[in-house]
Amino acid sequence: MRKVALWTLVVAFVLNAAMALASSAGPGITADQVLQKLKDGNARFVAGKVQHPNEDAARRADIAKNGQHPMVSVLSCSDSRVPPELLFDQGFGDTFVIRVAGNVAATDEIATIEYGTEHLGTPLVVVLGHSKCGAVTAVVKGDKVGGSLPTLVKPIVPALNTVVKANPGAERATLVDKTITQNVWQAIEDLYKKSPIVRELALEGKVKVVGALYHLDSG
Repeated sequence: MRKVALWTLVVAFVLNAAMALASSAGPGITADQVLQKLKDGNARFVAGKVQHPNEDAARRADIAKNGQHPMVSVLSCSDSRVPPELLFDQGFGDTFVIRVAGNVAATDEIATIEYGTEHLGTPLVVVLGHSKCGAVTAVVKGDKVGGSLPTLVKPIVPALNTVVKANPGAERATLVDKTITQNVWQAIEDLYKKSPIVRELALEGKVKVVGALYHLDSG
């Protein structure tokens, strides 16, 4: 079980219905408006009616001259089957994407999210997990990994421990699925714990943080 105070903090930020204010450096729309744009883009993607917005020469020239003003910071897995720009049907300059195996929130990922929120002014942060995640599966199975991989997947272990405690005797497949979901919450928890910048922006209503899960089969 999580500490009640932190769980309450996470849920409050994720479900808060108040409109988050975008900073002057950002896209000039609210977090809730951005979230709706992402949902609409994914609906187009699933329906096979993608619009490929902001992908022409004029867009490239604009962001080269005037800089980037992305509307969302996305922490997602590096899995080649989960490209956020495509599954949300967004174009150049729309999404500030941080990709790492297992969508973990460690030092480099958190620092990059801080850059996206504080300096680029993205009003929304999305932590995006996905089904059949190889990094999470390896942790659940206890696979031996070499090189720097043990350090990389270490932040996933608390998510697994939470799931195992709540589901004694569960089959491995169940543990994998539940840990994939729990790992999204774990990344959000780690982000709030380790980033005073994001925590303060959220408390001030300038940033909203949400979790999402992409299903490989359905899109």
